[in-house]
Amino acid sequence: MRIASLGSGSKGNATLVDTGETLILIDCGLPRREAEERLSGLGVAGPNIDAILVTHEHGDHCRGVVSLAKAHEIPVFLTAGTASSQKLSGLLRGVMIRPGDQFDIGDLTVLAEPVPHDAREPIQFCLHHAGLKLGVLTDLGSITPHVVGAFSGCDALILEFNHDPQMLDEGPYPYSVKKRVGGDFGHLTNAQARQFLDYADTSKLRLLFVAHISQQNNHPELADAALSGWDDLAHCQVIHATQEKGFDWVDLRKMDASVEIAAQA
Repeated sequence: MRIASLGSGSKGNATLVDTGETLILIDCGLPRREAEERLSGLGVAGPNIDAILVTHEHGDHCRGVVSLAKAHEIPVFLTAGTASSQKLSGLLRGVMIRPGDQFDIGDLTVLAEPVPHDAREPIQFCLHHAGLKLGVLTDLGSITPHVVGAFSGCDALILEFNHDPQMLDEGPYPYSVKKRVGGDFGHLTNAQARQFLDYADTSKLRLLFVAHISQQNNHPELADAALSGWDDLAHCQVIHATQEKGFDWVDLRKMDASVEIAAQA
């Protein structure tokens, strides 16, 4: 199993997961043309995609879903709450799933996990293939016992480090937006992301992708500082997912070797 990101942040999110047999796209918050350009840069064409999974209906996660799916006749997996949004109207091949569902797409097993976020029926995903577990965990405002349990035991994890509370408080957003982002159904702070890592079982974690970093209310250095002292950092490679480039393909089968090389460097 390998993964790549087309982009991560408030201007558009999209993640590719490829088993060699099955290729899925989680979210498409970029306009179709831009998404296809970034897909091409990763060696992927629209018709190669077996399914699109949508976490929720916010524009930075679903902006390009309908047009990309219609252009290439791609089935789209989403909750009924997400599908009820006008932003997802016009889907030709919508597949309804429920929070808590487990289902297979080709040789990939997917679990749809409920999260606290200010959307209609939001979910995030755990994916299993060949004994490996990948978690995709962004867009939640608080760490719940369910989230800790569901995303424990990952071999690789895409985790939101969205904002620094002081930068958010002193930044340009209107008060209502600051309250939403910083609330229990908004986005994780750097400290909350670290809190998740402290609470969850990360003993198997070899790859941590620092994701959904706010360009207005955070700095990568602050996210990195939050990881200082984390017990499992020594055996885990940290990669930043950026808005402009996401991150290139990373093969989970080779991650132990990558971590060993990084530790020796």
